[in-house]
Amino acid sequence: MTGRRADEAQPVPRFARPLREADVDADPIRQFGAWFQEAVDAEVREPEAAALATADADGAPSVRMVLVKRSDEHGFVFYSNYEGRKARELAVNPRGALLFHWDVLGRQVRVEGAVERLGREESWAYVRTRPRGSQLSALASPQSRPVSGRAELERRVAALAAEHRDRELPMPDNWGGFRLTPRSLEFWQHREDRLHDRLLYTRLSDSRWQLERLAP
Repeated sequence: MTGRRADEAQPVPRFARPLREADVDADPIRQFGAWFQEAVDAEVREPEAAALATADADGAPSVRMVLVKRSDEHGFVFYSNYEGRKARELAVNPRGALLFHWDVLGRQVRVEGAVERLGREESWAYVRTRPRGSQLSALASPQSRPVSGRAELERRVAALAAEHRDRELPMPDNWGGFRLTPRSLEFWQHREDRLHDRLLYTRLSDSRWQLERLAP
């Protein structure tokens, strides 16, 4: 067995890959798409999962995980009960922040911006693509409200399933989509010795994106 010569190129560990200004797309949405695809290719479990932070009228924050079902030039789309805590907070303080964390790649992406509800037709089009069990749960659950126990929720689901057996489920009036329109996106790449790479895109008044490096 022969050893590797000192002058031979060493493979770059995933966690040590540099994030250079010259290598990223000028459009952060396209850059996000490229990173997202790499997360999919790396078989990250639920790469669309992100922590969503909101705040109430007094500025008190809360955070929870959501699944971002679409990201494009119009924004980042997720779905929820319109009567739950996140929706109530977004109604009085329509701004949010998303954090994607893809550990196997040593990457994070932070997205911040204004949040608005989707139109009913767009929300309902998505609802019809959901598994029947998920539709039943959305109809049965009074999200973020106290319930007597899990049995109560299971009875609600069973009653709805029996009522609408062999029929299309009704569309929920209190459930649908939100779109976060990004004002900024930050791409974070793990590097050795905690000298991480951070590139921040900020939307300017003329809709162009400004790119700058942040210290780790």
